[in-house]
Amino acid sequence: MENSYDLFNRKKLLNENFSFGKDTEGLGLNKYLGEWNATTAAHLFRRTTFGATGSQVKEAAKLSLDEVIDQIISEIPMPSEPINYRFENDIFVPIGESFVGKPIERGDVASMVANYRRSALQVWQLDNLIKSDLNIREQMTLFWHNHFVTEMETVRDASFTYTYITALRENATGNFKTLTEKMTIDSAMLRYLNGNQNTDNAPNENFSRELLELFTIGKGALAGEGDYTTFTEQDVEEAARVLTGWRDTGYFGRDDYPIGARFVNNRHDRGTKQLSHRFGNVEIKDEGENEYKTLINIIFQNEEVARFICRKLYRWFVYYDISDEVEQNIIEPLADQLRDNNYEVEPVLRTLLSSEHFFNICSIGPMIKNPIQFIVNLFRQNEVALPEDDILRRYAVLFRLNRSFETSEMAYFDPPNVAGWKAYYQEPLFYRIWISSVTLRTRQNITDAIASGQVRVSGFTVSVDLLDYISTFSDPLDPNNLIKEFVSNLFPQPISDEQLAFLKEILIPGLPDFEWTVEYDLHLSDPENEETRLSVDQKLRNFFSALLKMPEYYLS
Repeated sequence: MENSYDLFNRKKLLNENFSFGKDTEGLGLNKYLGEWNATTAAHLFRRTTFGATGSQVKEAAKLSLDEVIDQIISEIPMPSEPINYRFENDIFVPIGESFVGKPIERGDVASMVANYRRSALQVWQLDNLIKSDLNIREQMTLFWHNHFVTEMETVRDASFTYTYITALRENATGNFKTLTEKMTIDSAMLRYLNGNQNTDNAPNENFSRELLELFTIGKGALAGEGDYTTFTEQDVEEAARVLTGWRDTGYFGRDDYPIGARFVNNRHDRGTKQLSHRFGNVEIKDEGENEYKTLINIIFQNEEVARFICRKLYRWFVYYDISDEVEQNIIEPLADQLRDNNYEVEPVLRTLLSSEHFFNICSIGPMIKNPIQFIVNLFRQNEVALPEDDILRRYAVLFRLNRSFETSEMAYFDPPNVAGWKAYYQEPLFYRIWISSVTLRTRQNITDAIASGQVRVSGFTVSVDLLDYISTFSDPLDPNNLIKEFVSNLFPQPISDEQLAFLKEILIPGLPDFEWTVEYDLHLSDPENEETRLSVDQKLRNFFSALLKMPEYYLS
């Protein structure tokens, strides 16, 4: 029965007809005035954070929508810098100190130290996600990482990647135009897209092309040779000339400058640059180190920039399908608001996330969780126990867990290419790209391991205390209500009677409901009885493992 149900899970997830999002056109950006309850609060948290517990959802339901939005978008402290926790061969960074901006010894050990720092940064980031507040900042940081893409394996210096992700985090809900300026001369970006090789004698078009095509205005339909409706090949060439002269500094601590960017005037093209008719044939005179800002100002005067980024925000937080009606009633007014607010992102987020459209029943549940969301949710929503000791937690547990992101096809700091992860742009599958025979098995291996309660690392059990978990439920003595409360906590939509019966058969196979009531009541009356405790715990673990395999758990 379980094997056939597993196969059904995959077919159901990949079946477009299962998608609730078919009718997301309904309702617009008017403020949601419907009932605010645990279901709507959970939906908001699923889309904007990396997971809320059932108790946190219940608490949020006691507040108003505006109060919860304020909480989600509030300013929160930045995480501390990543440190060297255990690597003794990093001679410039003693154990316990930050490696950010520190040099690396040359020679045979250099590669080993660089690899260690990169893995340490990934583990640091995973730890930040698991410990993150109920706040949108980490979701927006990942959104921007998928937008202004760099790849750590290409950049190589973990300190560069740290300063890059910190810039995204600091500007997560800030100004899109300002962030574009920062990314244009970001040290990791200069390395990744060869901006540091862009000189007056040899203009490099890598960054200028992506600045237009992927980062700001988008590539429209082909209107003629070298003309993409929104920009032309002439614009790529002239923008590359504008951007000449910038070099990254502080790479592996090999120069006397801190991590950042430096403008070298004699490497800059001082000639006049003329953009195409797509930008009014405007000319850009030599402005030295400020010339890139003039270019960005010109690009952002085009109304398509706001539409382009609002579509990406919509696909991240709502659904991939942007119909003509969604374009007219959602994207266009959001783009107007973004322009009216000089490209401040926060007002747009507030409007979208508190709208009738966002809380439309058809918007609740059609999105397949990306691998990072899936794994971090598993730990946060279910309060999976992790060691308090930093070394044990980060390197005995999270270091191993981090490897699963590669087989899940979404490793942080390692997008597949400059366009980001395909699930957010590749037609026609979009989110369904996340599920394959390989990636599904990876996800199920992780949930099985956590549900089993048998993962022990250095004497520590990495698991969910299911008996403690259900002690907060309103009616855990009734197996039907027990299952429904689990479903309410973990699924975006209720389940059918057939699914309820399936889960109950796993919880109490072949037994009447009262058998669960009697056995659980025996445990409550004598919690020190090992035999009863183990029996109840094992039933819960079998049930929990099946619950986490159901297609609804994969949805957001």
